[in-house]
Amino acid sequence: MEREAKIRLLKDKARELRKTALTMIHEAKSGHPGGSLSAADIMAALYFDELKLDPLNPQWEDRDRFVLSKGHVCPILYSALALRGFFPYETIHTLRQYGSILQGHPDMKRCPGVDISTGSLGQGVSCAVGMALSYRRDRKDARVFALLGDGETNEGQVWEAAEAAVKYALDNLVIIVDNNGLQNDGSCDDIMPTQDLAEKFEAFGCRTFGIDGHDMEQIVDVLYKIRMERGCGRPFVIVAKTVKGKGVSFMENAVMWHGMAPDDKEYETAMAEVECGLR
Repeated sequence: MEREAKIRLLKDKARELRKTALTMIHEAKSGHPGGSLSAADIMAALYFDELKLDPLNPQWEDRDRFVLSKGHVCPILYSALALRGFFPYETIHTLRQYGSILQGHPDMKRCPGVDISTGSLGQGVSCAVGMALSYRRDRKDARVFALLGDGETNEGQVWEAAEAAVKYALDNLVIIVDNNGLQNDGSCDDIMPTQDLAEKFEAFGCRTFGIDGHDMEQIVDVLYKIRMERGCGRPFVIVAKTVKGKGVSFMENAVMWHGMAPDDKEYETAMAEVECGLR
């Protein structure tokens, strides 16, 4: 696909993801919009361009795998899965309902396309390392992608997993940090400063990139670079600078929207802003 057409398509998909996630959270009257919106552009690039997947065969053995380590932002993952056709789109209206496949955190036993149940922050990278090791052992060409929050890097297990990924030269692993600067109780700088995450992962031995996580051209370019560097013997890390609540003016950089659903008026405003502002 011509580059400009691809970028336009992915921006459109990011807008659809944002609108779908907002609809789910509004209707459920529960959920996490801030981190869902900050990750939307990255998720669009992954699910509509980069990941090797088959919605008709979610358990395909040679698929790329995706780990949503910050499992509380599952509305953005469910949006991607719905728009890719892993389950009927109408299912989005059942978020967090009893018996739904779309629970408040991803459940691999219920939801097609979910590769690992997540929610306990800090554990997702370790799961991704295990998956990447398994692919290496079985001589499969598939890759593993893990998305985590910057506040999540407060957990020591993230760095233990990074050490293991370097030790085993897992160049089939791509870790993406949604670096929006906020976590549940406030700013990352106030709660536990993350400092320079790119430098930290680089010091651990990872091949690290820093990008604007809302610039689709940068996202596509860095994913291409990583694809071309496969075989370097180092795990890859993308530190994506993002804005919590991106696309909705009153949600942007506002910690209160970490885990709060919009009311009817707020939802109407948010949907209009996403539709008009992210074309």
